[in-house]
Amino acid sequence: MVTMNTIAAFDFDGTLTDRDSLLPFLFFAAGTSKTLGKLLMSLPVLAAFTLGLESRQAAKEYVLTKFFKGLPENDLRALAQVFAAEELDKYVSKNGFKRIKWHLCQGHRCVLVSASLELYLRPWAEAKGFANVFASILQTDQDGNLTGKLVGRNCWGVEKTRRLQEVLGPKENYVLYAYGDSQGDKELLALADHPYYRALA
Repeated sequence: MVTMNTIAAFDFDGTLTDRDSLLPFLFFAAGTSKTLGKLLMSLPVLAAFTLGLESRQAAKEYVLTKFFKGLPENDLRALAQVFAAEELDKYVSKNGFKRIKWHLCQGHRCVLVSASLELYLRPWAEAKGFANVFASILQTDQDGNLTGKLVGRNCWGVEKTRRLQEVLGPKENYVLYAYGDSQGDKELLALADHPYYRALA
């Protein structure tokens, strides 16, 4: 029986996958030497974030600006589609794939809720049968070039539940399964009827 009032919300990095996905994408998009150089330049900001002296969003936008500022969004999106098609499956666990398939077979609406970048998560998720993707979106300027900033908030923590409910409506309208692995999923797991913490490794 199809029960579209049941939602299965999955975090991506560390929940469906065995690693972070942004770093491999940076290497894929920029190449090894450029990526290492840009990450080296970013170390002071990353260290400040680790010490609690810089916000998660500011540190992330600093790195994204180093890599992508001024690049045509269409060019990066084309690279992201190749990355999604050729690389992301390598990082997803067998249990992750099994759980996605189980929910789809039950007729549940699968949604991806991640702080990683929408431009590579969306093509991957849509190909796997996800109905919605809530992720961090790169900002563009009036000429269609990337600024390195995000549109709105980094999709982490309370932003995950805000985005989910903005599109799907109040929680009382559906039954929610949620899968997460970190502090960034705390609010999503707390909202769920069926929370699964680090259950897909």
